[in-house]
Amino acid sequence: MTEQNGRCAKVERATRETDIRLELALDGKGQALIQSGVGFMDHMLTLLAVHGFFNLTLHAKGDTHIDDHHTVEDMGICLGRAFAKALGDKAGICRYGHAYVPMDETLVRVCLDLSNRPYLHYQVQLREEKIGNFDSCLAQEFLRAFSVHAGCTLHVDLLHGENGHHIIEAIFKALGQALRLAVAPMPGLEGQFSSKGIL
Repeated sequence: MTEQNGRCAKVERATRETDIRLELALDGKGQALIQSGVGFMDHMLTLLAVHGFFNLTLHAKGDTHIDDHHTVEDMGICLGRAFAKALGDKAGICRYGHAYVPMDETLVRVCLDLSNRPYLHYQVQLREEKIGNFDSCLAQEFLRAFSVHAGCTLHVDLLHGENGHHIIEAIFKALGQALRLAVAPMPGLEGQFSSKGIL
């Protein structure tokens, strides 16, 4: 599904807990093929790809007979590594991105900096411990793993909302949109966007 040229990456991760293969194209068309064994995350990663206009293919097998934690966390690791690999030294990109996304009663803000300084601020309170079969706390685990391995400062804030599905869905849509802005080329920029000359 990903293009042969341009800013692309392939990442594979095999452990005793998971086996994940991922392909990412930053300059895509919002096409996604996600098969992780965790249906809720398939939906969320599809939303991220569509709203980021990335092409994303992900196949994962994990020890979901125990729970979804290892699979979800390792998908965050792989997606973060794919962004880092596709961006290389991050020269020429806008670096920063933010998005506000409403979904019915919910409003979420995501702000990020592809700074090579990983940090996650996650100010989200969910009423539901589970959304269907999905442990809602795993959204934070995914985002933490992603931020660390992408080298991304990531701030996620729930401004208001009640429905857990709406909240997490808005987070992933906003993350896709913020990433799309951050990875976009900045006209006239040579090298990395930093007063220090390096990220």
